[in-house]
Amino acid sequence: MKKNRKGNGMPQDNGFRNEEERERRWGVGKKHFLWFLVLTIFLFSSSAWGARLKDIATFKGIRNNQLVGYGLIVGLNGTGDGSNTEFTIRTVVNMLERMGIHIGSDRITQIKLKNVAAVMVTATLPPFARNGNRIDVHVSSIGDATSLSGGTLLMAPLKGVDQQVYALAQGPIVVGGFSVSGASGSGVQKNHPTVGIISKGALIEKEIPLTLNGKKELSLSLFNPDFTTAEKVMGAINQATGGAFSRCLDSGTVLITVPDTHQNRVAEWIASLERLEVVPDAVAKVILNERTGTVVMGEN
Repeated sequence: MKKNRKGNGMPQDNGFRNEEERERRWGVGKKHFLWFLVLTIFLFSSSAWGARLKDIATFKGIRNNQLVGYGLIVGLNGTGDGSNTEFTIRTVVNMLERMGIHIGSDRITQIKLKNVAAVMVTATLPPFARNGNRIDVHVSSIGDATSLSGGTLLMAPLKGVDQQVYALAQGPIVVGGFSVSGASGSGVQKNHPTVGIISKGALIEKEIPLTLNGKKELSLSLFNPDFTTAEKVMGAINQATGGAFSRCLDSGTVLITVPDTHQNRVAEWIASLERLEVVPDAVAKVILNERTGTVVMGEN
Protein backbone atom coordinates (compact mmCIF):
# COMPACT_ATOMS: atom_id res chain seq x y z
CA MET A 1 0.00 0.00 0.00
CA LYS A 2 1.42 3.33 -1.09
CA LYS A 3 2.05 5.96 1.46
CA ASN A 4 -0.14 9.01 0.92
CA ARG A 5 1.72 12.24 0.47
CA LYS A 6 0.44 15.65 1.34
CA GLY A 7 -1.53 17.05 -1.53
CA ASN A 8 -1.74 13.81 -3.58
CA GLY A 9 -4.94 13.55 -5.57
CA MET A 10 -5.80 17.28 -5.25
CA PRO A 11 -5.14 19.97 -7.89
CA GLN A 12 -2.30 22.25 -6.88
CA ASP A 13 -3.81 25.71 -7.67
CA ASN A 14 -2.21 27.76 -4.88
CA GLY A 15 0.43 28.99 -7.25
CA PHE A 16 -2.15 30.01 -9.82
CA ARG A 17 -4.23 31.80 -7.22
CA ASN A 18 -1.21 33.65 -5.89
CA GLU A 19 -0.26 34.63 -9.41
CA GLU A 20 -3.76 35.90 -10.16
CA GLU A 21 -3.79 37.85 -6.90
CA ARG A 22 -0.45 39.44 -7.72
CA GLU A 23 -1.66 40.40 -11.19
CA ARG A 24 -4.86 41.86 -9.77
CA ARG A 25 -3.00 43.91 -7.18
CA TRP A 26 -0.49 45.04 -9.78
CA GLY A 27 -3.33 46.14 -12.06
CA VAL A 28 -4.99 48.15 -9.27
CA GLY A 29 -1.70 49.69 -8.24
CA LYS A 30 -0.88 50.56 -11.83
CA LYS A 31 -4.25 52.32 -12.22
CA HIS A 32 -3.64 54.35 -9.06
CA PHE A 33 -0.17 55.27 -10.27
CA LEU A 34 -1.47 56.36 -13.67
CA TRP A 35 -4.16 58.52 -12.04
CA PHE A 36 -1.56 60.07 -9.75
CA LEU A 37 0.71 60.71 -12.74
CA VAL A 38 -2.09 62.36 -14.72
CA LEU A 39 -3.03 64.52 -11.71
CA THR A 40 0.59 65.55 -11.17
CA ILE A 41 1.05 66.46 -14.84
CA PHE A 42 -2.19 68.45 -14.74
CA LEU A 43 -1.16 70.37 -11.63
CA PHE A 44 2.30 71.19 -12.90
CA SER A 45 1.19 72.06 -16.42
CA SER A 46 -1.81 74.12 -15.30
CA SER A 47 0.49 76.68 -13.75
CA ALA A 48 1.78 77.44 -17.24
CA TRP A 49 -1.63 78.20 -18.67
CA GLY A 50 -2.37 81.84 -19.24
CA ALA A 51 -5.42 83.64 -17.90
CA ARG A 52 -7.12 86.61 -19.46
CA LEU A 53 -6.47 89.88 -17.72
CA LYS A 54 -10.20 90.33 -17.10
CA ASP A 55 -10.22 87.06 -15.14
CA ILE A 56 -7.51 88.05 -12.65
CA ALA A 57 -8.03 91.81 -12.28
CA THR A 58 -10.54 94.62 -12.58
CA PHE A 59 -10.31 98.31 -13.38
CA LYS A 60 -10.85 100.60 -10.41
CA GLY A 61 -14.24 102.29 -10.40
CA ILE A 62 -15.84 99.77 -12.75
CA ARG A 63 -17.65 97.63 -10.20
CA ASN A 64 -21.03 96.54 -8.89
CA ASN A 65 -22.92 98.45 -6.20
CA GLN A 66 -25.20 96.91 -3.60
CA LEU A 67 -28.77 98.07 -3.05
CA VAL A 68 -31.09 97.27 -0.15
CA GLY A 69 -34.66 98.05 0.77
CA TYR A 70 -37.64 97.06 2.92
CA GLY A 71 -40.96 95.88 1.59
CA LEU A 72 -44.13 93.86 2.01
CA ILE A 73 -45.14 90.65 0.32
CA VAL A 74 -48.88 90.10 0.01
CA GLY A 75 -51.07 87.27 -1.24
CA LEU A 76 -49.61 84.51 0.91
CA ASN A 77 -51.78 81.50 1.72
CA GLY A 78 -51.78 81.88 5.49
CA THR A 79 -47.99 81.57 5.70
CA GLY A 80 -47.23 85.22 6.45
CA ASP A 81 -46.15 86.97 9.64
CA GLY A 82 -48.13 86.36 12.81
CA SER A 83 -49.90 88.91 14.98
CA ASN A 84 -46.83 89.21 17.21
CA THR A 85 -44.76 90.77 14.40
CA GLU A 86 -45.44 94.40 15.24
CA PHE A 87 -43.36 96.04 12.51
CA THR A 88 -45.35 94.21 9.80
CA ILE A 89 -48.63 95.49 11.22
CA ARG A 90 -47.30 99.05 11.50
CA THR A 91 -46.03 98.93 7.92
CA VAL A 92 -49.42 97.81 6.62
CA VAL A 93 -51.20 100.51 8.63
CA ASN A 94 -48.86 103.22 7.32
CA MET A 95 -49.31 101.99 3.74
CA LEU A 96 -53.08 102.09 4.06
CA GLU A 97 -52.92 105.57 5.62
CA ARG A 98 -51.02 106.83 2.55
CA MET A 99 -53.77 105.37 0.39
CA GLY A 100 -56.44 107.20 2.35
CA ILE A 101 -57.62 104.32 4.50
CA HIS A 102 -57.58 105.18 8.19
CA ILE A 103 -57.38 102.54 10.90
CA GLY A 104 -58.01 103.59 14.48
CA SER A 105 -55.27 103.02 17.00
CA ASP A 106 -57.66 100.96 19.12
CA ARG A 107 -58.08 98.46 16.28
CA ILE A 108 -54.44 98.00 15.30
CA THR A 109 -54.00 95.17 17.78
CA GLN A 110 -56.96 93.35 16.21
CA ILE A 111 -55.38 93.14 12.77
CA LYS A 112 -54.54 89.62 11.64
CA LEU A 113 -52.09 89.49 8.74
CA LYS A 114 -51.50 85.85 7.90
CA ASN A 115 -51.18 86.63 4.21
CA VAL A 116 -48.60 89.44 4.54
CA ALA A 117 -44.86 89.21 5.28
CA ALA A 118 -42.20 91.85 5.86
CA VAL A 119 -39.02 91.27 3.86
CA MET A 120 -35.64 92.77 3.15
CA VAL A 121 -35.01 93.34 -0.55
CA THR A 122 -31.49 93.23 -2.02
CA ALA A 123 -30.13 93.75 -5.51
CA THR A 124 -26.86 94.38 -7.32
CA LEU A 125 -26.54 97.44 -9.53
CA PRO A 126 -24.00 96.71 -12.29
CA PRO A 127 -21.71 99.38 -13.74
CA PHE A 128 -23.04 101.42 -16.66
CA ALA A 129 -26.64 100.38 -15.88
CA ARG A 130 -29.02 102.89 -17.46
CA ASN A 131 -32.42 104.25 -16.52
CA GLY A 132 -35.12 101.81 -17.54
CA ASN A 133 -32.91 98.72 -17.31
CA ARG A 134 -34.06 95.89 -15.07
CA ILE A 135 -32.08 93.85 -12.53
CA ASP A 136 -32.81 90.75 -10.45
CA VAL A 137 -34.04 91.10 -6.89
CA HIS A 138 -33.72 88.81 -3.85
CA VAL A 139 -36.19 88.92 -0.96
CA SER A 140 -35.73 87.45 2.53
CA SER A 141 -38.27 87.27 5.33
CA ILE A 142 -37.43 89.15 8.54
CA GLY A 143 -40.54 88.16 10.50
CA ASP A 144 -41.97 84.78 11.46
CA ALA A 145 -43.46 83.93 8.06
CA THR A 146 -43.19 80.24 7.17
CA SER A 147 -43.21 80.61 3.38
CA LEU A 148 -43.17 83.31 0.71
CA SER A 149 -44.48 81.02 -2.01
CA GLY A 150 -47.19 82.58 -4.16
CA GLY A 151 -46.65 86.09 -2.81
CA THR A 152 -46.17 89.40 -4.61
CA LEU A 153 -43.78 92.13 -3.53
CA LEU A 154 -45.32 95.59 -3.38
CA MET A 155 -43.31 98.54 -4.63
CA ALA A 156 -40.13 98.79 -2.56
CA PRO A 157 -37.49 101.51 -3.06
CA LEU A 158 -33.91 100.22 -3.17
CA LYS A 159 -31.23 102.50 -1.74
CA GLY A 160 -27.46 102.62 -1.96
CA VAL A 161 -24.96 103.32 0.78
CA ASP A 162 -25.57 107.05 0.21
CA GLN A 163 -29.28 106.59 1.07
CA GLN A 164 -30.30 107.58 -2.47
CA VAL A 165 -33.00 105.57 -4.26
CA TYR A 166 -31.57 103.88 -7.36
CA ALA A 167 -34.27 101.34 -8.22
CA LEU A 168 -37.85 100.29 -7.49
CA ALA A 169 -38.68 96.62 -6.96
CA GLN A 170 -42.05 94.96 -7.43
CA GLY A 171 -43.46 91.70 -8.74
CA PRO A 172 -44.33 88.05 -8.04
CA ILE A 173 -41.91 85.95 -5.98
CA VAL A 174 -40.34 82.70 -7.16
CA VAL A 175 -39.36 80.43 -4.25
CA GLY A 176 -37.03 77.46 -4.67
CA GLY A 177 -38.17 75.58 -1.56
CA PHE A 178 -41.27 74.37 0.22
CA SER A 179 -42.46 73.52 3.71
CA VAL A 180 -45.28 71.11 4.58
CA SER A 181 -46.60 70.53 8.12
CA GLY A 182 -48.84 67.78 9.42
CA ALA A 183 -51.51 67.86 12.11
CA SER A 184 -49.27 65.88 14.43
CA GLY A 185 -46.59 68.54 14.28
CA SER A 186 -44.31 66.70 11.88
CA GLY A 187 -43.24 68.41 8.70
CA VAL A 188 -41.02 68.34 5.65
CA GLN A 189 -38.97 71.26 4.39
CA LYS A 190 -36.75 71.55 1.34
CA ASN A 191 -34.32 74.44 0.88
CA HIS A 192 -35.52 77.79 2.26
CA PRO A 193 -39.14 78.78 1.51
CA THR A 194 -38.66 82.15 3.24
CA VAL A 195 -36.19 83.34 0.59
CA GLY A 196 -37.16 84.13 -3.00
CA ILE A 197 -36.17 85.91 -6.18
CA ILE A 198 -37.87 88.23 -8.66
CA SER A 199 -36.24 87.91 -12.06
CA LYS A 200 -35.79 91.40 -13.54
CA GLY A 201 -37.98 92.64 -10.72
CA ALA A 202 -36.34 96.03 -10.14
CA LEU A 203 -36.50 99.01 -12.48
CA ILE A 204 -33.47 101.30 -12.39
CA GLU A 205 -34.48 104.90 -11.73
CA LYS A 206 -31.09 106.52 -11.15
CA GLU A 207 -27.71 105.92 -12.79
CA ILE A 208 -24.33 105.96 -11.12
CA PRO A 209 -22.26 108.50 -13.07
CA LEU A 210 -19.15 106.96 -14.61
CA THR A 211 -17.23 108.50 -17.51
CA LEU A 212 -14.28 106.82 -19.20
CA ASN A 213 -13.45 109.12 -22.09
CA GLY A 214 -10.91 111.76 -21.17
CA LYS A 215 -9.19 109.72 -18.48
CA LYS A 216 -5.42 110.04 -18.54
CA GLU A 217 -4.72 107.04 -16.33
CA LEU A 218 -6.42 103.79 -15.34
CA SER A 219 -5.87 101.76 -12.19
CA LEU A 220 -5.91 97.97 -12.49
CA SER A 221 -6.54 96.02 -9.26
CA LEU A 222 -5.55 92.34 -8.98
CA PHE A 223 -8.02 89.96 -7.35
CA ASN A 224 -5.12 88.17 -5.63
CA PRO A 225 -2.33 90.70 -4.93
CA ASP A 226 1.12 89.36 -5.78
CA PHE A 227 4.26 91.26 -6.75
CA THR A 228 5.32 88.69 -9.35
CA THR A 229 1.89 88.63 -10.98
CA ALA A 230 1.75 92.43 -10.98
CA GLU A 231 5.12 92.53 -12.74
CA LYS A 232 3.92 90.00 -15.32
CA VAL A 233 0.80 92.08 -15.97
CA MET A 234 2.93 95.19 -16.43
CA GLY A 235 5.21 93.35 -18.85
CA ALA A 236 2.31 91.95 -20.88
CA ILE A 237 0.71 95.38 -21.23
CA ASN A 238 3.95 97.10 -22.21
CA GLN A 239 4.76 94.38 -24.73
CA ALA A 240 1.29 94.49 -26.30
CA THR A 241 1.20 98.29 -26.52
CA GLY A 242 4.80 98.69 -27.66
CA GLY A 243 5.72 101.19 -24.96
CA ALA A 244 6.08 101.83 -21.25
CA PHE A 245 2.39 102.55 -20.67
CA SER A 246 2.10 100.71 -17.34
CA ARG A 247 3.93 100.51 -14.04
CA CYS A 248 3.48 98.64 -10.76
CA LEU A 249 2.29 100.72 -7.84
CA ASP A 250 2.21 97.82 -5.35
CA SER A 251 1.47 94.08 -5.26
CA GLY A 252 -2.19 94.62 -6.15
CA THR A 253 -2.22 97.71 -8.35
CA VAL A 254 -0.92 98.42 -11.85
CA LEU A 255 -1.25 101.97 -13.20
CA ILE A 256 -1.89 102.26 -16.94
CA THR A 257 -1.43 105.46 -18.93
CA VAL A 258 -4.01 105.95 -21.67
CA PRO A 259 -2.27 106.98 -24.93
CA ASP A 260 -3.36 110.17 -26.63
CA THR A 261 -4.75 108.18 -29.55
CA HIS A 262 -7.31 106.54 -27.24
CA GLN A 263 -8.37 109.49 -25.09
CA ASN A 264 -11.83 109.44 -26.69
CA ARG A 265 -11.89 105.65 -27.06
CA VAL A 266 -11.04 104.45 -23.58
CA ALA A 267 -13.61 101.64 -23.71
CA GLU A 268 -11.85 100.16 -26.76
CA TRP A 269 -8.50 100.49 -24.98
CA ILE A 270 -9.83 98.62 -21.94
CA ALA A 271 -11.33 95.88 -24.12
CA SER A 272 -7.99 95.30 -25.86
CA LEU A 273 -6.21 95.05 -22.50
CA GLU A 274 -8.74 92.63 -21.01
CA ARG A 275 -7.99 90.10 -23.76
CA LEU A 276 -4.29 89.92 -22.89
CA GLU A 277 -3.14 86.60 -21.43
CA VAL A 278 -0.97 86.51 -18.32
CA VAL A 279 0.37 83.52 -16.38
CA PRO A 280 -0.39 84.41 -12.74
CA ASP A 281 2.17 83.37 -10.17
CA ALA A 282 1.06 80.92 -7.47
CA VAL A 283 2.42 80.02 -4.06
CA ALA A 284 3.58 76.40 -3.75
CA LYS A 285 1.12 74.27 -1.77
CA VAL A 286 1.06 70.74 -0.41
CA ILE A 287 -2.38 69.37 0.53
CA LEU A 288 -2.66 66.20 2.63
CA ASN A 289 -5.86 64.18 2.91
CA GLU A 290 -5.56 62.21 6.15
CA ARG A 291 -8.53 59.98 5.38
CA THR A 292 -7.38 58.73 1.97
CA GLY A 293 -3.66 59.39 2.32
CA THR A 294 -3.66 61.47 -0.88
CA VAL A 295 -0.94 64.07 -1.35
CA VAL A 296 -1.52 66.92 -3.81
CA MET A 297 1.45 69.14 -4.65
CA GLY A 298 1.45 72.51 -6.35
CA GLU A 299 4.23 74.27 -8.19
CA ASN A 300 7.78 73.73 -6.83
